[in-house]
Amino acid sequence: MTDNVREYEVAVVGGGPAGLTTALYTTRLGHDTVVVNRGGGRAAMMTETHNVIGVTEDVSGNELLRTAREQIRHYGADYLREFVSSAERTDDGRFRLSTGDESDGDVPDFLAERVVLATGFTDERPDPPLPPTGRGLHWCLHCDAYLFVDEPVYVMGTGESAAHVAMIMLNFTDEVDLLTRGGDHEWSDETDRQLRAHPVEIVDAGIVGMEKDDDGWLAGFEFEDGQFRKYRGGFPMYGSNYNAELADRLGCERNDDGTVAVGDAGETSVAGVYAVGDLTPGHNQIPVAMGEGANAGIDIHYGLREFPKSVEEIQTEGDVSPDEVPGISEKLREAAREFRASGDD
Repeated sequence: MTDNVREYEVAVVGGGPAGLTTALYTTRLGHDTVVVNRGGGRAAMMTETHNVIGVTEDVSGNELLRTAREQIRHYGADYLREFVSSAERTDDGRFRLSTGDESDGDVPDFLAERVVLATGFTDERPDPPLPPTGRGLHWCLHCDAYLFVDEPVYVMGTGESAAHVAMIMLNFTDEVDLLTRGGDHEWSDETDRQLRAHPVEIVDAGIVGMEKDDDGWLAGFEFEDGQFRKYRGGFPMYGSNYNAELADRLGCERNDDGTVAVGDAGETSVAGVYAVGDLTPGHNQIPVAMGEGANAGIDIHYGLREFPKSVEEIQTEGDVSPDEVPGISEKLREAAREFRASGDD
């Protein structure tokens, strides 16, 4: 470490389920790993955890993430609450991640052989009035549709996704309204024909007020035409803003929808750079993100592990000496010894 530069084999940017799972794998597979996280994210907003086998509903997103952070630290990874403002490839083929700004003289930079981008996206929020997230405002159809079986539900938006989600919610309840809030209908003619063949009421009036029940959940909205409509909750569908600035700086290819293009193990178009979780195509689900993190972590291990040496390396460098093994840093060896001594194995 020189000039406040910390050196690692793997640097993970983002501390959600995908990034933390990647770090869990790379650390346990013997690679010095740091997670640099600015905080926030979709998982942190969850008041309850759904669809994660073995994790009960009463566990919040913050509790889930806190436990994961404790796990990776226990195995020997570093976790820092910093904002990575820039990234570049160095002359020796590694990656330098810079944090803070030029006026912050005490924040570290990081050098790593592999970079994992797990920066996710930000949901586009509609204008207020809105109920609290998790108490009537919900971002994940696959996570939360189950909560609204036989309950009155709204979907907000004017595009294709809003129209289709409104129809999908008919699988769970017979009371579904599509709230355009005065916006122009932007779905296609074909979708319009499909939508109007389903018992979804399209409400074009703007929302002027909101009521909550005694339990803090949404009770319903008041509209500018004087109507009050009851809802237990619903889904805003206004699109996503992908946090892909670092991917762009590093030259990673993006898809038409804004996601980062990746291979089966999360590898991007830039050698040594991976992307996992909500930054990539696919379902935005915690188990999916964890699976992507695991795949990336294992693939990174294959590329970084010291042994076995190839025949070509042996011919050039000679046989592996007993003094060269094990191929793991002393820091992680010590963490593994402490882990065994604690009885957690």
